Amino acid sequence: MCWGCEPAAITDRGYKNENRSRTRLEYLHIARKAIFDLGNVKRPILSSAVYETEPVGCEPGARKFLNAVVEFEYEGDPACLLEQLIQIEEALGRKRDHPQNTSRTIDIDLLYCGDRRINDERLQLPHPRLHLRTFVLRPLADIRPDLVLLREKKTVSDLLADFKDSGAVVRFAESW
Repeated sequence: MCWGCEPAAITDRGYKNENRSRTRLEYLHIARKAIFDLGNVKRPILSSAVYETEPVGCEPGARKFLNAVVEFEYEGDPACLLEQLIQIEEALGRKRDHPQNTSRTIDIDLLYCGDRRINDERLQLPHPRLHLRTFVLRPLADIRPDLVLLREKKTVSDLLADFKDSGAVVRFAESW
């Protein structure tokens, strides 16, 4: 059983489809609502602002990404939560067989589960690259600036401050 804060990074990964009817921000909003509607999700629920970032290492012409972090209490197995997050992604049109580092409609990452460590084929907690990603640290700092992640000695705010150039992470929407 896992009982603790479950931040999920929700990213609109620059999906490029001229015929779609949803905006990038709507994808984030729908994903967040679907997470909050899961049976084992409990309050409190925190949401960061939404940030826009340039795509890095993606296909030519990829659109900018939108990034946000939500934090909630979850009672259950983190592997079960991961499966539920994958179902939300797929309901929003994400295909599991896409090439790495290409645009997709939505990308939901489970960042950590309280002080639990998990390292198996499907799930690594805390997320192994969280501390290296300004597009995750910036929104996480909105809601948990003093959090010290497992395997880290610095707070989220301090990790973010270590990046010399975080100008590529631009606030897109305060509330969503």
